[in-house]
Amino acid sequence: QVQLVESGGGLAQAGGSLRLSCAASGRTFETYTMNWFRQAPGKEREFVATISGSGDSTTYADSVKGRFTISRDNAKNTMYLQMNSLKVEDTAVYYCNAKLWLINYWGQGTQVTVSS
Repeated sequence: QVQLVESGGGLAQAGGSLRLSCAASGRTFETYTMNWFRQAPGKEREFVATISGSGDSTTYADSVKGRFTISRDNAKNTMYLQMNSLKVEDTAVYYCNAKLWLINYWGQGTQVTVSS
């Protein structure tokens, strides 16, 4: 069982930056592929970024490529999402996800609001 807790959300101006964190419980954090998803009001939840267990492989949605950076610190059981050059359309609830084969765990989400 893995419990995930996101933090770092809040209000930012367009062009600004925020850093999200996802703290995981358990002793097998490094075995999980970790992901960030987001869900804007009235829209489906969408993929943002993924990072492999070792942290040496990352993939991004086209909408955030070049602006967001996903990273992880396995010693601290924590994943991060550095969000730069924020846009109004990045406004959403951001969720972290831990995936191992068919097992998925989700955090409760953290709100990110970007104002123009």
